[in-house]
Amino acid sequence: MNQKTLLASLALYLPLAALLAACSMPPSQADIEKATADTMKNSFQAKGIATLDRLDQDQANATCLQADLSGKPLDEKLAKAVEEASMKTIKWPTDGKFLGDWKEGEKIAQSGRGLTWTDDAKQANGGNCYNCHQISKEEISFGTLGPSLYNYGKLRGVSDPAAAASKPIVDYTWGKLYNARAYNACSQMPRVGHKGILNETQLKHVMALLLDPNSPVNK
Repeated sequence: MNQKTLLASLALYLPLAALLAACSMPPSQADIEKATADTMKNSFQAKGIATLDRLDQDQANATCLQADLSGKPLDEKLAKAVEEASMKTIKWPTDGKFLGDWKEGEKIAQSGRGLTWTDDAKQANGGNCYNCHQISKEEISFGTLGPSLYNYGKLRGVSDPAAAASKPIVDYTWGKLYNARAYNACSQMPRVGHKGILNETQLKHVMALLLDPNSPVNK
């Protein structure tokens, strides 16, 4: 093969080689994330109360997702920033009272209704608490994604939720229910207060389920 023929062959081969190399390169993380986001948007449609804004991530979600994708936990400074921002979202009881009726709290914990396209926005949502936690020993069907909450108040020494000594636990429990990321930056616990899943009255009932000495949780 003379030099002219060799150069002509290379001229044909090199673009093809470059194309094949490009095709063999794995997609970048940015490409994967864009493809995932596009697939999500194309797979859902707004219907009833379930609108497409559910696909929009807030800053805490986006930050924790990036950490999850990287396989590395948030650095201490960033985690603290997420927790401080989340703490500012917590709205404390307007009347200063934290506990309602534990019987109503049990109903809320058992119910997983609400927030789907078939639900009425005027109807109260459930908390679906048993989906992740053991709560009372009477219920034998419960999830284990979260820790057991049986004897929650009893184990923490809350014999009188209204006593000054109980205030740190009472405040923490309310805050944890309202926005768990105030205490753990990338907590998987639903932010039932911050996201409007449960209203203030419902939160008080769940608080009573966990902390009232007369609740079956603390028996």
